[in-house]
Amino acid sequence: MSSSPRMNSSFSRRDNQLEKDDLFGSVPTHFNSSTRLAYEAGPHNDYMTPQPLSYGRSRSKEPTRSCIPTNPTKRRLLFFGVPILLVIVAAAIIGGVVGSQKHHSSGNGSSGGAISSGTSGTSGAGGSNSTNDTNGTTWNTFIQPGSGGDGSVVTTDLGVNFTYLNAFGGTWAQNPYDPYSVSGQAQSWSPSLLEDWVWGEHIIRGVNIGGWLVTEPFIVPSLYEKYQISTPKAIDEYTLSQAMGDNLAAEMEEHYKTFITEEDFALIAGAGLNYVRIALGYWAVETIDGEPYLAKVSWNYFLKAIDWARKYGLRLLIDFHALPGSQNGWNHSGKAGSVNWLYGVMGIANAQRSLETLRSIVEYISQDGIKQAVPMIGLVNEVQGKIVGQDVLTAFYYQAYELIRGITGYGAGNGPIILLHEGFYGIAAWNGFLAGADRIGLDQHPYLAFPEVQIPDNHTVQAHTVCSWGGGTNDTSTSYGIVIGGEWSNAINDCGYWLNGVDSTPQFELTGTGNCTAVEEWFNYSDETKQSILDYTLANMDGYPTSPMWHYKLGLEQGWMPKDPRVAGGYCQNIGVGGNQFAGTYPASAVGSFPTGVATPTIDPTQVASHSVWPPTALGPNPSYSAAQITLFPTLTQTGTRNILATPTHPSNVTLGGGWANAADATGAWVRVAGCNYPDEYDANTAAVPTAQCTGSL
Repeated sequence: MSSSPRMNSSFSRRDNQLEKDDLFGSVPTHFNSSTRLAYEAGPHNDYMTPQPLSYGRSRSKEPTRSCIPTNPTKRRLLFFGVPILLVIVAAAIIGGVVGSQKHHSSGNGSSGGAISSGTSGTSGAGGSNSTNDTNGTTWNTFIQPGSGGDGSVVTTDLGVNFTYLNAFGGTWAQNPYDPYSVSGQAQSWSPSLLEDWVWGEHIIRGVNIGGWLVTEPFIVPSLYEKYQISTPKAIDEYTLSQAMGDNLAAEMEEHYKTFITEEDFALIAGAGLNYVRIALGYWAVETIDGEPYLAKVSWNYFLKAIDWARKYGLRLLIDFHALPGSQNGWNHSGKAGSVNWLYGVMGIANAQRSLETLRSIVEYISQDGIKQAVPMIGLVNEVQGKIVGQDVLTAFYYQAYELIRGITGYGAGNGPIILLHEGFYGIAAWNGFLAGADRIGLDQHPYLAFPEVQIPDNHTVQAHTVCSWGGGTNDTSTSYGIVIGGEWSNAINDCGYWLNGVDSTPQFELTGTGNCTAVEEWFNYSDETKQSILDYTLANMDGYPTSPMWHYKLGLEQGWMPKDPRVAGGYCQNIGVGGNQFAGTYPASAVGSFPTGVATPTIDPTQVASHSVWPPTALGPNPSYSAAQITLFPTLTQTGTRNILATPTHPSNVTLGGGWANAADATGAWVRVAGCNYPDEYDANTAAVPTAQCTGSL
């Protein structure tokens, strides 16, 4: 509601919100740089209560019903995705697919100039390296350098032509022979990748791309429906991969190629959005024996996303969505079941492996030319803090911070902003954490769809609820730093096909709160209903097709999503709900601004003392483990070969970097100790504590 520039750092928040519900947001809510909502960043102190968000939800377990056409192709076309919410509180998923065209690479080549295959990179003194064994994307020789604006014809990396539509002054640009010298501009009000993003002035208006590189049954039901009578039955990507068997590579890569294409990125820019949140699983970097996922191939498609982002002037937030052992036990963590990340006998080993995966990703995205396109990373998606414990989670966050800043160095422009999920404790619980640290922010996922008791109120009533969360987010933005709403949704109940997991029935129906048919049959929405949802969106934002409240593109097409996300600015103020305003000024360390001559930021010493002990001295709560027991847990050793991620193939006279930003980072990778036995990383909560520490075989 302040007229000064705002910028929250939450993808689901008004200023910086990504829409998502499932994975990515659905609708962006924005404000004009001259008009902001008092609330733009998220819930207030009452947000400490996790129920209004996603805590306790079971999105990974069961499905619901569908009143939408069951034809998989129709579903896929409806499935666009969700924007990063910018306005109030919404978390949605971007879902996926905007067209039927296929894409195989984002790189480009033009006539004249040989093609060089993807390489991996520079290695520092000492240590060994491993290149991702896939070859990256393909640079096609029919792509020429060029640029254009609204109405111009674009040739994709597959040689498909389409007309670029952007009524907001956006442009596209590409040069396969000097790729980092050019950048599109998403809109006239969003800086290109060749320009600095100014926190407090520029506003994140984003969308989630869910179900693409980490699949979820409710986002891509057509992948899962085929394997409902298989053994095992497909309920998450782990069991889906097992069920696909010999068809895994062919089916999964076909999904990667067709679910999201280059034209989707053009549409995102044309929808007034400037950020894209992309979920990634650890198998994009590596797998170990016994893990069924398709290893490393999804990374090739993330490389495409980087190229497309540059071409259309979009920025990416890479979110570590699925961690070894599962950080929440939900299907979007890779495997539904129990939490084994920083919990149970395999908790420390799984966390060490997560740090190694982060290391490879950060080394890649911190390279010049890449870091401008990927300026944010989320460390852990929706960790079940009430299971892991906040003290344990803070210890991991400190280790990750030290690892990342050891690679990137300090200050604005040196590697990504680090986003910490609040673990469903609420953002107020993190006030003061690592005060003075360089560029750390908070990610919250404010949902209304998953309370323990479903609420019958309509969108008009619930718009006041989400607006009431704004003051607290603004307070945290002022005192702590960037706060984003990485996920949110237009959904005010849990209706939606398989929204709660394969074979689930919505609590909205089970509890007798209401009937989902009217919610799911979006094609029967009245103009009055669409306006009601639009009003809620302006106070929140979200989207998805068979789950229409989670579908951004569908909302744009049908009229319950704003054509211009900036119109959300001031909505909460107009309906008389809000809180303290955000003046647009973050703490200096939060945006990487340090006094001249200060090379290293100073973190509050009491915070370092409280959170730097690693491994943690206790895990729990049930079962709980003492420091003495933890010393006997299986752990990893830093003697392995580093995973240097593949770069795209490219014209031979082009230098793209070697995949490893900091040559001095030459320590071996965390790997299992040879000769030691490790429990199942996904099922070690009841495993016996070893009686002695295994040191392995010589």
